[in-house]
Amino acid sequence: MKENDRLVRNITAKSEDFSKWYPEIIRKAALADYAPIKGMMVIRPYGYAIWEYIQAHLDRRIKSSGHENAYFPLFVPESLLQKETAHLEGFSPEVAWVTQGGADELEERLAVRPTSEAIIGHMYSKWIKSYRDLPVLINQWANIVRWEKVTRPFLRTTEFLWQEGHTAHETQEGAQEETLKILALYKEFSETELAVPVLSGEKTEKEKFAGAQMTYCIEGLMSDGKALQMGTSHDLGQNFAQVFNIRFEDREQTLQYAWQTSWGVSTRLVGAVVMCHGDDSGLKLPPRVAPVQVVIVPISVGDWKETVLPVARQLEVSLKQAGIRVKLDAREEFTPGWKFSDWEMRGVPLRLEVGPRDVKNNQALSARRDTREKQPLSLENIADPVLKLLDDIQNNLLQSARKFQKENTHVVGDYAEFKTVLEEKKGFLKTFWCGSAECENQIKEETMATIRVVLMEEDRDSGDGGCICCGKGSQEQVYFARAY
Repeated sequence: MKENDRLVRNITAKSEDFSKWYPEIIRKAALADYAPIKGMMVIRPYGYAIWEYIQAHLDRRIKSSGHENAYFPLFVPESLLQKETAHLEGFSPEVAWVTQGGADELEERLAVRPTSEAIIGHMYSKWIKSYRDLPVLINQWANIVRWEKVTRPFLRTTEFLWQEGHTAHETQEGAQEETLKILALYKEFSETELAVPVLSGEKTEKEKFAGAQMTYCIEGLMSDGKALQMGTSHDLGQNFAQVFNIRFEDREQTLQYAWQTSWGVSTRLVGAVVMCHGDDSGLKLPPRVAPVQVVIVPISVGDWKETVLPVARQLEVSLKQAGIRVKLDAREEFTPGWKFSDWEMRGVPLRLEVGPRDVKNNQALSARRDTREKQPLSLENIADPVLKLLDDIQNNLLQSARKFQKENTHVVGDYAEFKTVLEEKKGFLKTFWCGSAECENQIKEETMATIRVVLMEEDRDSGDGGCICCGKGSQEQVYFARAY
């Protein structure tokens, strides 16, 4: 964007300093603010509304796929966490502990949940007795606490909001099918509602969820060229079932351990929307999750209260009746130009300007946030073209993000090229990897890049390739990137 094209000038341009732009726009657009506790944030109404629309779209999909919502306790007894050693070791550096209740010291420490596998495993062992009780398909919307050392609003905070699904199945095949079904659901949701294209695939042994048999994920590419893990789906095998004694009588009347999955996304998705679509002027929100889809700005000149404002109010009513989330900005203390700048910074997808000339011509002037294209719209049946414009904006944001992802995905064949591309171009680097933790660790130590996705067999290119690090032949094809 050219400097002269910027309508908003009271924030750092993203193109100049991304790391400064991101927290600045979070605060100035009133998405969130820093709480008086290290690493915690207050999600303000505008930011929380985005999360509510994310939640509504995803919750509908989760329920349509046969899952039910429930709620489990915030506190987890230490004895339950200790039952699964790898799980405890994986989360122990991040666990917050409660040791006192009121004036009394607790007999057993309580963990503030870093995730809920332990408490849910305990409950499933009480509920599941027969194959007739399976599958159990439960999801919960909750808050999570992980005592992070380095935090950033929405992306990594000490407390955050999420959904976590926990299912139990009769067979290994049933659990694996569930894991991949949710992975596909997350991918479709991200691209349809958030307009963020993602890669999907497996995590390496080193990067998988503590206690899982296999972890799958979706990875988005942010507009600074870094990757962001946006959701995970875990095949837990029978690991937690054995630890928590989740057993059932099968069809042959023998006792078997259940096969389990867990999966989740969090308020990190709000950060993904900001970083994927935002520009030098601020937010650029996809209409499907925008708290305000259309803002009406009456041009306050002359006798505008008697001539322009009534037309603007009727326009507001018409759009609301069509199910459009609309805001009429009739504040007198600000000029129209100031309002244009403010709502552009907040990322409202479509602005409708109504002035004396527009009233005379029975029209409103529309201005898109994504392209800044302007066009007059007749006030007669205006909801139809507005809905079409919102659909066009949603699709354009997705196509623009896909174009960016494609242009910033690089196939590399040797380590020298790998390092050069990583420094000069950033983005996703597609290559081969031998599967060894040694090569994975060496690359991370030397370049700060990690394996974001191991491609599943059906997604890999045909033939073998040499490991980007050691050169050994391999069929493992992966995407590397520097990441949040």
